[in-house]
Amino acid sequence: QVQLVESGGGSVQAGGSLTLFCKATGYSYRNYCMAWFRQVPGKEREAIASLGWDNQRYAESVEGRFAIYLESPASTLYLEMHNLEVDDTAMYFCAADTRDICTLGNPGDFRYWGQGTQVTVS
Repeated sequence: QVQLVESGGGSVQAGGSLTLFCKATGYSYRNYCMAWFRQVPGKEREAIASLGWDNQRYAESVEGRFAIYLESPASTLYLEMHNLEVDDTAMYFCAADTRDICTLGNPGDFRYWGQGTQVTVS
């Protein structure tokens, strides 16, 4: 059974940095596709960064400020966030699946999800 557990959220001032963590258990890294999504109340969940075995992609809103990477020995997916903006305030979710081609995609493209961690930028 795949389990994803996020951590690292919190409150930060605009311009600051924060790193999110997603610990994965029971997940096979063959043809892995992992991503970070975020959601604010009343809006759809949006993909902001994805990482596949051969590529990584970012939404325009975070490119150049956020970095996604995986430490496979630790089974942990990271999201480094720099130069945070008030509009980055959201609940952040880790998602995972397995496929040959990994893109940012939609929430329905990912089978496995964490519970989310809140990021508040003021």
